[in-house]
Amino acid sequence: MTQQTPQVPSIEPELSGVRNFRDVAGLPTVDGRRVGPGVLFRSGHLAHATESDTAFLESLGLHTVFDFRNSADIRLEGSDVALTGVRTVGLPLSDPADGAGFWTMVREGDLATLREMLGEGRAAQRMIDSYRLIITTRTAEHSQVLDELANGSAPALMHCSAGKDRAGLSIAVTLLALGVERDAIEADYLESAAAHRRYKVWRASHAEDGMSPEVMELLSPLFDARAEYLATAFEAIEETWGDTDKYLAQGLGLDAAKRERLRERLLAG
Repeated sequence: MTQQTPQVPSIEPELSGVRNFRDVAGLPTVDGRRVGPGVLFRSGHLAHATESDTAFLESLGLHTVFDFRNSADIRLEGSDVALTGVRTVGLPLSDPADGAGFWTMVREGDLATLREMLGEGRAAQRMIDSYRLIITTRTAEHSQVLDELANGSAPALMHCSAGKDRAGLSIAVTLLALGVERDAIEADYLESAAAHRRYKVWRASHAEDGMSPEVMELLSPLFDARAEYLATAFEAIEETWGDTDKYLAQGLGLDAAKRERLRERLLAG
């Protein structure tokens, strides 16, 4: 694996075809350390990266890209651009058959159907249920992520489609393992709600009411980053395992030695 001298972004880069990119650097741990610069990045998918985007991403000295999309996502959005000297690990955190009909209706459904599917809090509840399901059922995938990072897969970039849900949870799990303060994890997660970071909603040209204000309001909970979503993940950890340490040790198989290696690789100070 060819490694380059990483170009750590001092300010947020303006990427044309990649949404929601950022370096997860500087977040404080409970014992006074911080996530190091240039070791852990997050973003939306890389399928539409331009030549200049690709050159920037290659300048970061990445070792691994973790792609949490499923096959249906990749068919819709395309495969990631190839980054020279960077390995890609595909770890789908959602089943392509799970909700396929739902997302088809999101893209193509008429207003009446969207009201029935998403109105009166149903869209937000779907997101809450999804976060709980990923935390409680995708332990093998999250265990693999932490194992790879502890054993030399950083600098790493984690992404899904929008970079806020599947990638957001994987970043949050990694930060929990590093001992990052909960408030800092939430603050990083909520950055995905910024207008310039949000996933570009795709609706079929023939879809009735297209992108009308009411349609966008109905869809908003699906593409927003909300504190209540992340709180559901934390609650699922506590309800299922009792506390974070037991989740990491029993749920993800992260023993003390591996956790220390992870901290050595990703923390500064």
